[in-house]
Amino acid sequence: MMKLSKIILFAISMLAFSLSQTVSKTGTTAAQFLKIGVGARALAMGGAYSAVSNDATALYWNPAGLSAMKKNEILLDHQDWILDIDLDFIGGSYKTPFGTIGAAISTMYMGEMEVTTTHDPEGTGEKFNAGSIMGQLTFSKSLTDRFSFGVSTKIIRESIYNSKASGIAIDLGTLYNTQIPGLTMGMSISNYGTKMKMEGRDLLLQTEVDPSLESDPININANFATDAFELPLIFRFGLAYKKSLKNHFAVLFAADALHPNDNTECINLGSEISYKNFVFLRSGLSNLYQRDSIAGLSMGCGIKLKISSSHYYIDYTYMDMGALGNPKKLTLTTSF
Repeated sequence: MMKLSKIILFAISMLAFSLSQTVSKTGTTAAQFLKIGVGARALAMGGAYSAVSNDATALYWNPAGLSAMKKNEILLDHQDWILDIDLDFIGGSYKTPFGTIGAAISTMYMGEMEVTTTHDPEGTGEKFNAGSIMGQLTFSKSLTDRFSFGVSTKIIRESIYNSKASGIAIDLGTLYNTQIPGLTMGMSISNYGTKMKMEGRDLLLQTEVDPSLESDPININANFATDAFELPLIFRFGLAYKKSLKNHFAVLFAADALHPNDNTECINLGSEISYKNFVFLRSGLSNLYQRDSIAGLSMGCGIKLKISSSHYYIDYTYMDMGALGNPKKLTLTTSF
């Protein structure tokens, strides 16, 4: 108990120190779609989910959570993001005698857009696309009846018109059921990997080596020099507490402290109340104390249905993002 208290005190002290820093590094990483949360339940709870992760959305929040699942699961997640951007996530987990294996594919797409130039500001008649995709494999295992770990490998690709950038990353996570009944602690590191650099024929141009020389050859092929950018690395530390109440009610409270490499530190808070493990109501606040954050209150609901030997979960979330609108998310999950 004393050891756990020291760990929590150290984490809070580090967060307080980080919040005092002045440099945010906003806009300095690639593959920003990796920061968009997965799962209507998790987002309704404000993204405070690293210590809750007990379903297939653990593929995103904390891979160690897959080992806590008692059944196999398939997850279908769709979100109408801001500015007509759509994000889809398909994932699944399968229990084996030596651990739990998971896999997922995440895609972000914006639809076709018209090509415009300084000479044709109204459009050239051509169309282009921009989007991102991520493929993931995960392994999770319980080492004891209280402690589990998980690791994921990711292949990431972003593209715009005829240019693209690729990268590789890993996620690491741990989950610990404390000696206090109902209290769990989770930690995860997401998107630790290579830098990403745009390449492609859109960066090709023809130029002269030295226009001041009459004999200088023209139409020499050259490429624009582009910088390589880090992936959006995120460290999460979370606590979650669940308690059963009278008359078949139960409550869940969760809090996450986040340390990203491209923004200031923040805190996520979430809660859930359930009745007979059938109907769920959720609310949360995300990005508290983050500089220039526009995130507001998130709310959601869900139901759990049992058909034959399988369970089906339907979850919905509504989020307030100020001037950027109110993204909505629908998640369908089946366990068997």
